[in-house]
Amino acid sequence: QVQLVESGGGLVQPGGSLRLSCAASGSIVSINAMGWYRQAPGKQRELVATISSGGTTNYADSVKGRFTISRDNAKNTVYLQMNSLKPEDTAVYYCNGDIWVRSISGHVNFWGQGTQVTVSS
Repeated sequence: QVQLVESGGGLVQPGGSLRLSCAASGSIVSINAMGWYRQAPGKQRELVATISSGGTTNYADSVKGRFTISRDNAKNTVYLQMNSLKPEDTAVYYCNGDIWVRSISGHVNFWGQGTQVTVSS
């Protein structure tokens, strides 16, 4: 029905930058909030940033001033620009979307498969 596909992860040195993308496809009528979460080894999944359909953003304190979330509604895509990366940002990053699905005429919360971000020298 609906898929969220992330891209852009990889290995980067401390202080470097990466840009993650997440494209939603399938039986989509509209997308409400979208967001990025991350899960480091041995830790619970945590919120990184969210963005509403109108563009209101919310960030975890640990990434404020370094990460920027944005979206392109025409492309059903959300982005996460990550600057000044630190080793503690190392995690699997997951995209999340609250999507109105045409085939069921209802809202469903979807997750992407995750993309690995490793910050290391």
